[in-house]
Amino acid sequence: MQPPIRVITETGSTNEDMKALAAAGEPEGSWLRAERQTSGKGRMGRVWEGDTGNLFASTLVRPGPLDPAPPTLAFVAAVAVHEALTEFTGAGTLTLKWPNDILAEKKKLCGMLLESSGGAVVVGIGVNIASAPQLPDREATCLHALGATSCDAATVLERIAFHFAEWLPRWRTYGLEPVLRAWEARAHPRGTPLTAALPDGERVYGTFDGLDPAGTLILRLADGTNRAIHAGDVFML
Repeated sequence: MQPPIRVITETGSTNEDMKALAAAGEPEGSWLRAERQTSGKGRMGRVWEGDTGNLFASTLVRPGPLDPAPPTLAFVAAVAVHEALTEFTGAGTLTLKWPNDILAEKKKLCGMLLESSGGAVVVGIGVNIASAPQLPDREATCLHALGATSCDAATVLERIAFHFAEWLPRWRTYGLEPVLRAWEARAHPRGTPLTAALPDGERVYGTFDGLDPAGTLILRLADGTNRAIHAGDVFML
Protein backbone atom coordinates (compact mmCIF):
# COMPACT_ATOMS: atom_id res chain seq x y z
CA MET A 1 0.00 0.00 0.00
CA GLN A 2 1.29 3.44 -0.93
CA PRO A 3 2.17 5.49 2.20
CA PRO A 4 -0.01 8.61 2.62
CA ILE A 5 1.49 11.77 1.10
CA ARG A 6 0.17 15.19 2.09
CA VAL A 7 0.92 18.03 -0.37
CA ILE A 8 1.00 21.75 0.43
CA THR A 9 1.72 24.67 -1.86
CA GLU A 10 4.37 26.46 0.21
CA THR A 11 6.02 26.23 3.62
CA GLY A 12 9.10 27.39 5.44
CA SER A 13 10.37 23.89 6.16
CA THR A 14 8.71 20.50 5.73
CA ASN A 15 10.84 19.23 8.62
CA GLU A 16 9.46 21.89 10.95
CA ASP A 17 5.93 21.12 9.81
CA MET A 18 6.47 17.40 10.37
CA LYS A 19 7.83 18.06 13.86
CA ALA A 20 4.58 19.84 14.69
CA LEU A 21 2.58 16.96 13.24
CA ALA A 22 4.66 14.49 15.27
CA ALA A 23 3.88 16.39 18.46
CA ALA A 24 0.17 16.21 17.55
CA GLY A 25 0.33 12.43 17.20
CA GLU A 26 0.93 11.97 13.48
CA PRO A 27 1.51 8.25 12.76
CA GLU A 28 4.72 6.80 11.44
CA GLY A 29 4.87 6.52 7.67
CA SER A 30 3.19 9.80 6.81
CA TRP A 31 4.84 12.04 4.23
CA LEU A 32 4.61 15.78 3.67
CA ARG A 33 5.62 17.44 0.38
CA ALA A 34 5.76 21.15 -0.37
CA GLU A 35 5.69 22.59 -3.88
CA ARG A 36 7.93 25.38 -2.61
CA GLN A 37 10.07 25.70 0.53
CA THR A 38 11.32 29.07 1.73
CA SER A 39 13.44 28.21 4.79
CA GLY A 40 14.74 24.71 4.18
CA LYS A 41 17.64 23.35 6.19
CA GLY A 42 20.56 21.16 5.25
CA ARG A 43 23.23 19.43 7.32
CA MET A 44 25.76 21.47 9.31
CA GLY A 45 23.38 24.45 9.48
CA ARG A 46 23.28 25.12 5.73
CA VAL A 47 20.26 26.43 3.82
CA TRP A 48 18.55 24.10 1.36
CA GLU A 49 17.28 26.24 -1.50
CA GLY A 50 13.64 25.86 -2.50
CA ASP A 51 13.18 26.33 -6.25
CA THR A 52 9.77 25.27 -7.57
CA GLY A 53 9.93 21.99 -9.46
CA ASN A 54 12.31 20.32 -7.02
CA LEU A 55 11.37 17.94 -4.23
CA PHE A 56 11.02 19.09 -0.63
CA ALA A 57 9.60 16.35 1.57
CA SER A 58 9.70 14.88 5.07
CA THR A 59 8.53 11.68 6.68
CA LEU A 60 8.17 10.47 10.24
CA VAL A 61 9.64 7.43 11.99
CA ARG A 62 8.84 6.44 15.56
CA PRO A 63 11.74 4.18 16.65
CA GLY A 64 11.01 1.47 19.19
CA PRO A 65 13.19 0.27 22.09
CA LEU A 66 14.44 -2.75 20.11
CA ASP A 67 15.25 -0.84 16.93
CA PRO A 68 18.82 0.06 15.91
CA ALA A 69 20.09 3.48 16.98
CA PRO A 70 17.81 6.20 15.52
CA PRO A 71 20.67 8.12 13.82
CA THR A 72 21.31 5.08 11.62
CA LEU A 73 18.05 5.87 9.83
CA ALA A 74 20.32 8.12 7.77
CA PHE A 75 21.58 4.99 6.00
CA VAL A 76 18.07 3.61 5.52
CA ALA A 77 17.06 6.85 3.84
CA ALA A 78 20.22 6.94 1.73
CA VAL A 79 19.74 3.44 0.34
CA ALA A 80 16.02 3.90 -0.26
CA VAL A 81 16.40 7.24 -2.04
CA HIS A 82 19.33 5.96 -4.10
CA GLU A 83 17.19 3.03 -5.27
CA ALA A 84 14.31 5.35 -6.12
CA LEU A 85 16.38 7.88 -8.07
CA THR A 86 18.20 5.14 -9.95
CA GLU A 87 14.85 4.22 -11.49
CA PHE A 88 14.97 7.58 -13.28
CA THR A 89 18.69 7.86 -14.08
CA GLY A 90 19.63 4.26 -14.79
CA ALA A 91 22.05 2.00 -12.95
CA GLY A 92 25.58 3.21 -12.33
CA THR A 93 24.79 6.91 -12.59
CA LEU A 94 24.49 7.77 -8.89
CA THR A 95 26.86 7.37 -5.94
CA LEU A 96 26.32 7.60 -2.20
CA LYS A 97 28.64 9.74 -0.08
CA TRP A 98 28.72 9.50 3.71
CA PRO A 99 26.37 9.68 5.36
CA ASN A 100 23.51 10.25 2.92
CA ASP A 101 24.35 12.58 0.03
CA ILE A 102 23.56 11.33 -3.45
CA LEU A 103 25.96 12.42 -6.18
CA ALA A 104 26.18 12.19 -9.96
CA GLU A 105 29.77 12.60 -11.19
CA LYS A 106 30.67 14.19 -7.82
CA LYS A 107 27.84 16.75 -8.20
CA LYS A 108 25.21 16.88 -5.47
CA LEU A 109 21.78 15.69 -6.53
CA CYS A 110 20.10 15.04 -3.20
CA GLY A 111 20.60 15.84 0.46
CA MET A 112 18.87 14.66 3.62
CA LEU A 113 18.49 15.95 7.15
CA LEU A 114 17.37 13.86 10.13
CA GLU A 115 16.07 15.61 13.25
CA SER A 116 14.81 14.21 16.54
CA SER A 117 11.46 15.41 17.79
CA GLY A 118 10.07 14.12 21.08
CA GLY A 119 11.11 10.52 20.55
CA ALA A 120 10.31 10.56 16.85
CA VAL A 121 12.71 11.08 13.96
CA VAL A 122 11.84 13.41 11.10
CA VAL A 123 13.60 12.55 7.84
CA GLY A 124 13.84 15.47 5.43
CA ILE A 125 14.72 14.81 1.80
CA GLY A 126 15.54 17.34 -0.89
CA VAL A 127 16.07 16.30 -4.51
CA ASN A 128 17.09 18.62 -7.33
CA ILE A 129 14.69 17.64 -10.09
CA ALA A 130 14.13 20.58 -12.44
CA SER A 131 17.05 22.79 -11.41
CA ALA A 132 20.27 22.78 -9.39
CA PRO A 133 21.21 25.54 -6.93
CA GLN A 134 24.51 27.40 -7.00
CA LEU A 135 26.34 26.11 -3.93
CA PRO A 136 29.37 27.89 -2.41
CA ASP A 137 31.41 24.76 -1.69
CA ARG A 138 30.42 22.13 -4.25
CA GLU A 139 28.78 21.57 -7.63
CA ALA A 140 25.17 20.46 -7.90
CA THR A 141 23.08 18.83 -10.59
CA CYS A 142 19.45 17.85 -11.16
CA LEU A 143 17.53 14.92 -12.61
CA HIS A 144 16.55 16.84 -15.73
CA ALA A 145 20.20 17.62 -16.45
CA LEU A 146 20.92 13.91 -16.15
CA GLY A 147 18.37 13.14 -18.85
CA ALA A 148 15.42 12.25 -16.60
CA THR A 149 13.27 15.01 -18.09
CA SER A 150 9.88 13.33 -17.73
CA CYS A 151 9.83 13.02 -13.93
CA ASP A 152 8.36 15.50 -11.46
CA ALA A 153 8.36 15.89 -7.67
CA ALA A 154 5.17 13.89 -7.14
CA THR A 155 6.42 10.92 -9.15
CA VAL A 156 9.85 10.95 -7.53
CA LEU A 157 8.39 11.05 -4.01
CA GLU A 158 6.05 8.14 -4.76
CA ARG A 159 9.06 5.99 -5.58
CA ILE A 160 11.06 7.24 -2.58
CA ALA A 161 8.15 6.47 -0.24
CA PHE A 162 7.83 2.99 -1.76
CA HIS A 163 11.50 2.10 -1.26
CA PHE A 164 11.64 3.67 2.22
CA ALA A 165 8.67 1.53 3.25
CA GLU A 166 10.63 -1.55 2.09
CA TRP A 167 13.90 -0.71 3.86
CA LEU A 168 12.50 0.46 7.20
CA PRO A 169 11.22 -3.00 8.27
CA ARG A 170 14.49 -4.59 7.11
CA TRP A 171 16.36 -2.21 9.44
CA ARG A 172 14.02 -3.17 12.26
CA THR A 173 14.02 -6.91 11.59
CA TYR A 174 17.61 -7.63 10.58
CA GLY A 175 19.49 -4.71 12.13
CA LEU A 176 21.92 -2.25 10.65
CA GLU A 177 24.40 -4.66 9.07
CA PRO A 178 22.46 -5.42 5.84
CA VAL A 179 21.64 -1.73 5.45
CA LEU A 180 25.32 -0.80 5.66
CA ARG A 181 26.20 -3.51 3.15
CA ALA A 182 23.64 -2.08 0.76
CA TRP A 183 24.94 1.43 1.44
CA GLU A 184 28.56 0.53 0.67
CA ALA A 185 27.54 -1.31 -2.51
CA ARG A 186 26.09 2.00 -3.74
CA ALA A 187 28.92 4.22 -2.51
CA HIS A 188 32.20 5.26 -4.09
CA PRO A 189 34.76 2.43 -3.91
CA ARG A 190 37.24 1.91 -1.10
CA GLY A 191 40.39 3.89 -1.76
CA THR A 192 38.48 6.96 -2.98
CA PRO A 193 40.27 10.15 -1.77
CA LEU A 194 38.13 12.10 0.71
CA THR A 195 38.45 15.07 2.99
CA ALA A 196 36.35 15.51 6.13
CA ALA A 197 35.65 18.97 7.57
CA LEU A 198 34.98 18.33 11.26
CA PRO A 199 32.68 20.43 13.47
CA ASP A 200 35.68 21.88 15.35
CA GLY A 201 37.23 23.18 12.10
CA GLU A 202 39.83 20.43 11.63
CA ARG A 203 40.19 18.97 8.13
CA VAL A 204 41.17 15.33 7.76
CA TYR A 205 42.47 13.93 4.46
CA GLY A 206 42.51 10.25 3.63
CA THR A 207 40.96 7.52 1.54
CA PHE A 208 37.68 5.73 2.09
CA ASP A 209 38.19 2.52 4.06
CA GLY A 210 34.58 1.52 4.64
CA LEU A 211 32.22 1.88 7.58
CA ASP A 212 32.42 0.39 11.04
CA PRO A 213 29.45 -1.65 12.37
CA ALA A 214 27.80 1.51 13.71
CA GLY A 215 28.07 3.36 10.39
CA THR A 216 31.05 5.50 11.35
CA LEU A 217 33.16 6.57 8.37
CA ILE A 218 36.70 5.15 8.38
CA LEU A 219 39.43 7.13 6.62
CA ARG A 220 42.83 5.60 5.88
CA LEU A 221 45.43 8.33 6.51
CA ALA A 222 48.70 8.83 4.65
CA ASP A 223 50.68 7.21 7.50
CA GLY A 224 48.65 4.01 7.18
CA THR A 225 46.54 4.53 10.29
CA ASN A 226 42.75 4.79 10.33
CA ARG A 227 40.68 7.71 11.59
CA ALA A 228 37.04 7.30 12.60
CA ILE A 229 34.80 10.18 11.48
CA HIS A 230 31.64 10.43 13.58
CA ALA A 231 30.40 13.81 12.36
CA GLY A 232 31.38 16.34 9.74
CA ASP A 233 31.17 17.33 6.11
CA VAL A 234 32.81 14.91 3.67
CA PHE A 235 33.99 15.83 0.17
CA MET A 236 35.27 13.66 -2.65
CA LEU A 237 38.61 14.87 -4.03
